[in-house]
Amino acid sequence: MVAAQIHLVRHGEVFNPDRVLYGRLPGFGLSERGHKMAAAAANDLLARDRKYGTLIASPLQRTQESAAPVAALLGLTPVLDERVIEPHNHFEGKQMRRAVLNPRNWPALRDPNLPSWGEPYGSIVTRMMAAIEHAWKTTSSGDAVIVSHQLPIWMVHRYLADEALRHDPRKRRCALSSITTLEKVGDRFIEVEYRDPAAELAAGSLDVGAV
Repeated sequence: MVAAQIHLVRHGEVFNPDRVLYGRLPGFGLSERGHKMAAAAANDLLARDRKYGTLIASPLQRTQESAAPVAALLGLTPVLDERVIEPHNHFEGKQMRRAVLNPRNWPALRDPNLPSWGEPYGSIVTRMMAAIEHAWKTTSSGDAVIVSHQLPIWMVHRYLADEALRHDPRKRRCALSSITTLEKVGDRFIEVEYRDPAAELAAGSLDVGAV
């Protein structure tokens, strides 16, 4: 048996009053609003009245905290998987508006196609698809839920849609605590649904996504 569907869940809002790009830095957990967002995603999954067999999360604090209400409502134990982690980034810990004006950081911006400031887009796709394939194969029944980050989920979307991996980070359709659902048809995964259960909580969010 294999998983029926794969649900890619982005974490909720992070407590980030200084508005830095946090990347893989430790100590960045969910804000109060972020916990509510994570609960909204968990409730959305529960309301679908589907069976769930696997819960996977990135090992970072914000994704583990976002996986907690999913685990509680669906009765699953989270399994941490490094393959669904946030990409490394040259600008971690920096405020982007200031960082891009500093000539010392300009070499990191030399090639947006890779991108030169962090993990190559192709590398993100490779590890994410490996994790998705593994979740699909190892889930004996029901669906698999993977709690990850904006850029990895968006890379999966663009890859499955046969779109160029290079993109404008400001135009990603991957809201906080959103759910992107995949199914496998033949030998290929396809995206079948996108939901934004925390949309009403997003107003005023201070979350800063990766570049």
